[in-house]
Amino acid sequence: MDYHHTTLPLAGLTLHRIDFDPATWMDAELFWLPHHAQLQHTSPKRQREHLAGRLAAFHALGAIPAIGDNGAPLWPAGVSGSISHSGTTALAVIATRPVGVDIERCLDASLCAELADSIVDADERAVLTASGLPLPLAVTLAFSAKESLYKAFSARALPYPGFASARVTALTDAQLSLTLSARFCPALAGETVTADWCMAQDDVITLLSHN
Repeated sequence: MDYHHTTLPLAGLTLHRIDFDPATWMDAELFWLPHHAQLQHTSPKRQREHLAGRLAAFHALGAIPAIGDNGAPLWPAGVSGSISHSGTTALAVIATRPVGVDIERCLDASLCAELADSIVDADERAVLTASGLPLPLAVTLAFSAKESLYKAFSARALPYPGFASARVTALTDAQLSLTLSARFCPALAGETVTADWCMAQDDVITLLSHN
């Protein structure tokens, strides 16, 4: 599979980006992964995305993380990492503290109108509107930041916490703040965390790391 590797600095960390051409995929490439047997019965689309994500992780880590029981990557002791996919792009990042990364194609106006109420409540929408950013971009950022939050704290979060378990309390042109509730994790209730964000063409990237 033809691919291109680039890096992107964000919040003091380095994101490793893989852009791949799905038309060049060959089934035999799956055998590049030590855990290829666990993916044999998945769709070619899933296999391509998984390989791209592990390629990004390989550039970040120098090794290929295996698959845990919950489907998440298994990172070495002392390392926190995160992988995300969108279309023909995959991202990976590693850190020594909890970290989550997410990449999403920016919602268009019609999809934003359809999905916004399932992502943010009325108070959050007011915060998004006050930011001055276009509402589809702001809602995409809220969605993506909540995904990054769950990835960063997946080991502590309750099962299936839902978007209402963290509320957007601030949004600027570079950062988004989320305040957690007991529905996310009782021990973290009331804590506010900040995600950095940027645009990459038509995609939104959020990165949340926390000490």
